[in-house]
Amino acid sequence: MASTERVALTGDDGLPPEAAVLSRLLADRFSCRSYLPDQVPQEKIELMLRIAQNAASWCNSQPWQVHVTSGEGTERFRRAFFERAVADAASGQKTPPPDFDFPEIYRGIYKERQREVGWQLYDSVGVAFGDREASGKQALENFRLFGAPHAMVFTSPRDLCDYGAIDTGIYLGTLMLAAQSLGIAMIVQAAFAAYCPLVHEHFGIPEDRLVVCGASFGYAAADHPANAFRSRRAPLEEVVSWVDR
Repeated sequence: MASTERVALTGDDGLPPEAAVLSRLLADRFSCRSYLPDQVPQEKIELMLRIAQNAASWCNSQPWQVHVTSGEGTERFRRAFFERAVADAASGQKTPPPDFDFPEIYRGIYKERQREVGWQLYDSVGVAFGDREASGKQALENFRLFGAPHAMVFTSPRDLCDYGAIDTGIYLGTLMLAAQSLGIAMIVQAAFAAYCPLVHEHFGIPEDRLVVCGASFGYAAADHPANAFRSRRAPLEEVVSWVDR
């Protein structure tokens, strides 16, 4: 599988200053899997959200709504989330269906990319190939919110179906860049969508809104091994087709 390391383009590559800043933010952003306990100041969280509110959406519908936790609000959700995941794992209980269907299957290059980033994570934290107990323990960190002091839940209106989720995805991409620009680390998590009934009940989300996903955020624990690797990106020739006639 061809892949490339992330490299930020700069003014030396002919980029104007604004494009160079964007390139650096994209190259430096990563899915943070270990956090310092420090709370992010409320005003900084609000600034991040105000920046992201400029995200594009179809017909300017802006369908996203966001629930943000801090302090004891994070701890109550962390306990409920983790306890449910542990109980289901112990009993063999299947998770309920998500509000939006998960992918049916990853095949070919998509499966290769999924495996590569999975083994990058496992290698970084010392999980050996075939060690199901250790990999299961690492997977449960999702439900501990990776130790983050804050969590977010993202929803969109049921009536907007998949297009509401698409717009929310655009918002999420913008939010991650806004966070990166402010020195805030973040990881977007499908694990929230695996427990939609719990999330709906815990946050009082009505049935006319669908849970897209969640995220954990805060300040990165820079020396944690899970934060040491960076996923690679496919070269342009794998994802771009030029049509010039």
